[in-house]
Amino acid sequence: MAQFDTIITGGTIATASDTFDADVAIRDGKIVALGHDLGAAERVIDAKGKLVLPGGIEAHCHIAQESATGGMTSDDYRSGSISAAFGGNSSFVPFAAQHRGMSVTETLDLYDSRAEGASVIDYGYHLIVADPTEKALQDELPAAFARGVTSFKVFMTYDLMKIDDSQFLDILSVARSHGALTMVHAENSGIIKWISDRLIAGGHTAPRYHAISHPAAAEAEAINRAITLARFVDAPLLIVHVSTPEGAGLVAGARLEGAKIFGETCPQYLFLTKEDLDRPGMDGAKFMCSPPLRDTATQDALWRHVQAGTFSVVSSDHAPYRFDETGKLANGPEATFKQIANGMPGIAARLPLLFSEGVNGGRITLNQFVALSATNAARIYGMHPRKGTIAIGSDADIAIWDPSETRRISVENQHDNMDYSPFEGREVTGWPVTVLSRGEAVIENGALVAEPGRGRFIHRERPDFTGYPGTQTPELDPAWNFGAEIN
Repeated sequence: MAQFDTIITGGTIATASDTFDADVAIRDGKIVALGHDLGAAERVIDAKGKLVLPGGIEAHCHIAQESATGGMTSDDYRSGSISAAFGGNSSFVPFAAQHRGMSVTETLDLYDSRAEGASVIDYGYHLIVADPTEKALQDELPAAFARGVTSFKVFMTYDLMKIDDSQFLDILSVARSHGALTMVHAENSGIIKWISDRLIAGGHTAPRYHAISHPAAAEAEAINRAITLARFVDAPLLIVHVSTPEGAGLVAGARLEGAKIFGETCPQYLFLTKEDLDRPGMDGAKFMCSPPLRDTATQDALWRHVQAGTFSVVSSDHAPYRFDETGKLANGPEATFKQIANGMPGIAARLPLLFSEGVNGGRITLNQFVALSATNAARIYGMHPRKGTIAIGSDADIAIWDPSETRRISVENQHDNMDYSPFEGREVTGWPVTVLSRGEAVIENGALVAEPGRGRFIHRERPDFTGYPGTQTPELDPAWNFGAEIN
């Protein structure tokens, strides 16, 4: 009888800290040995000339999710997870979106029903909180945490989703008391509305004006305010999809001062520009996302922040709306930029783009790539060391990469339910050829071999924020305010 279920031989292993040649032995879905001449296995995977990396963790994607206005993303948990796996991911954490009038429990039950029997990789949820009632704050958010949902997302813009500063403080405080992480879409709603109204009144309605209506100042003001609120109650906070040098600088400054502040950017801000919004006809609508695409100078600045460690994660913000009447063109071919669904696909393109331009392009090391693609997300979102690393005792979530394979990104090789890719035709070098999830092959030699429904819900734990001293606000210190305690 074989000692192991699977052994991966001959490859170069890379973690967030180390690179070394070794074989990986897997039994019962776990990594049980690292070394050479490990013994016999029922199955041997030859990884000679390839990289053996932790499977990617896609921690920002919108799957089977309605917008506040009722539009449904084109990918469900089946197609979305398959696309993620083809992109080198072995798990993902989409959003479970509460809308006003819905309870938190109702929201999570709904997404459980959508994910059940569908995903080919393991999954969790970030809970979007749009209706922070007293019941939600006192009972339902703690219950969500106990359920293994340890991250909450809020919006500072969008009329049907945004919360005010007082509600933001409530959610931050609840998250802090339970060890959860709050995420925020940070843009100043007033600035966006003010300039959008003037653009539309002047007849400037084409997709290109979307970028003008979401100026860098709107992001910078909101990030500054979000950081201030989080530091006031000493709560951990992750700023999602940072798109400007000003915003990145605020994140870097807060981290330097010891605040529990984390940043994320996305491939679209590193590879695309607002010029893509100015394509003929309505083609620019394909490139509409919020915050919007910026310019090449911004790309250079954001890459420097990637290199310097400002961003803990690079995520796709996969928000797939087809370029037809079910998605981008739901309000007709003459819709204004305010009436066009925001978001673009990219869940399968994220890691090949980051590897090609980052590692093979000499911008980041292989170990930085592993940190940005998997390990940091596992740590921040309460999955480490179960996920996000190659270590004895960890889940055998592994992506085997051919670092020299060259491909052109196309809608066909993204394997999602989309009719376009914003990165169509872009050549990348480095491609994930085999992906294992808990030791089971999901993608093998570039083909899907797993059945929908094998993915399991990830009950996430309290994230570890060791190393961030945080802040102390005198007014909230019982010793300063004569023994009163404000929660």
